[in-house]
Amino acid sequence: MSVALALEGPAGRLEALLDAPVGTTARAGAVVAHPHPLRGGTLHNTVVYRTAKALASAGFEVVRFNFRGVGASAGRHDEGRGEVDDVRAALDELAHRGRTPLVAAGYSFGSVAALKAGLADVRVVALAALGLPLKIRELEFLRGCRKPLVVVQGSEDEFGPAAEVETALRGEPRIQVVPIEGSGHFFQGQEARAGEEVARFLAARIAGSDT
Repeated sequence: MSVALALEGPAGRLEALLDAPVGTTARAGAVVAHPHPLRGGTLHNTVVYRTAKALASAGFEVVRFNFRGVGASAGRHDEGRGEVDDVRAALDELAHRGRTPLVAAGYSFGSVAALKAGLADVRVVALAALGLPLKIRELEFLRGCRKPLVVVQGSEDEFGPAAEVETALRGEPRIQVVPIEGSGHFFQGQEARAGEEVARFLAARIAGSDT
């Protein structure tokens, strides 16, 4: 069951939900960021929901939240700049709750915000992107990526098929691309599998960080 949270974001309160493992103590914390706010993206997006639930089942305490200006979150859309700070606010909440180490994940627009925040945060040990929007976002910030990162990408993604993403990120040994065959950008009918791929990768990295 998800629990409502109010995060203290840089532009005001952020509406959020917390998902925790059932019957056990969380071993780490995870943030999942939603797709583009101006295209209907919210924390209730099916891909975000499935990813959060998969991570909770894998032992993470998970925060998914509405970016500034979405739902009950204060502020206004900031073209992806302030949204990186919103991800940091969610990471801060998990750290305050003692849920380190941390991982950061996001879907589409949210993947870019999550990656930028997570790469710069020493508490974040691994990262995940679903539906990385290759054709509309510059990915130069991923050059020399120093943290384990999985990119779960539809083979038919309209904003960058998995094969093109693999080509664009070739030479980055810390980045793994997992194609979802036959899937487009919305992972229609395969949302659960996409979330499970993220949870599998991140759980393995958390296990490795404990050794």
